[in-house]
Amino acid sequence: MATTNLSYYDKATIPNAKPFRFGIVVSEWNPEITRNLQNGAIKTLIDCGAEEINIVSWDVPGSFELVFGCKKMIESAKVDVIIAVGNVIQGETKHFDFVCDGVTQGIVDLNIKYDVPVIFCVLTDNTKQQSIDRSGGQFGNKGIECAVAAIKMAALRQF
Repeated sequence: MATTNLSYYDKATIPNAKPFRFGIVVSEWNPEITRNLQNGAIKTLIDCGAEEINIVSWDVPGSFELVFGCKKMIESAKVDVIIAVGNVIQGETKHFDFVCDGVTQGIVDLNIKYDVPVIFCVLTDNTKQQSIDRSGGQFGNKGIECAVAAIKMAALRQF
């Protein structure tokens, strides 16, 4: 579990994002969390040189649907990298485990099958407060960290 601020990055260590096209697939479940993550990612991409016109965002109903949304975006949107944004909070049933396992494995499978990196920006926390803390709260914004990873992976894809 993160205990430091996730929002710090050194632009000198990040490739210029201008030549890349970015995809973001966002879960509509827990929108107060996922929209903060999405906004953090978009602001960071732009801060690092991406043009707003080269950032494509699609919504899906929940985190489990992120995998299909990312697959369709890979196949049709001509992006260099995708950030999958979601939030799953532990409840009283095993649903949390099934969703987290499915999304994680699905994103791994996409990264193996396709030549478009998919960045895992899914908060899987025990409480809503933990998710708030990691989506713009006391631990920064995981969306920022994932945007930096997306830029680096888009650059790596060129090799």
